[in-house]
Amino acid sequence: MMKTSLYPTQELRRRALAWAVKLRVNPRVIRVQDMRRKWGSCSSAGTVTLASDLVDQDPRFQDFVIAHELLHLRVPTHGRLFKALMSAHVPGWRELEELRAVPRSGLGRRRNGAHHTSHEARR
Repeated sequence: MMKTSLYPTQELRRRALAWAVKLRVNPRVIRVQDMRRKWGSCSSAGTVTLASDLVDQDPRFQDFVIAHELLHLRVPTHGRLFKALMSAHVPGWRELEELRAVPRSGLGRRRNGAHHTSHEARR
């Protein structure tokens, strides 16, 4: 079990830094902030952003999102190489990706009952 922390967002950053070492990538910044439609993002400038409510998710799902965004520092697309790297580092990631599309609880403000899956929001 993950040790409880007074600052869960710091714990998330620590987890992401550990993954960065494992994946041999060097993000310029890892930040944790409110994100309405996505669990994470990676900019071409090397900034990885994680949704603050990711701290409430299962650790395997956290790892999936973290690895996904960090791998974009090596492979910007979602092509074959990206998927192969995901499979190598996060076994069972495809099942976790299904969860990523589930509308997030506590998001509020869904206009006209419409919602974006995080995958649609990324394209």
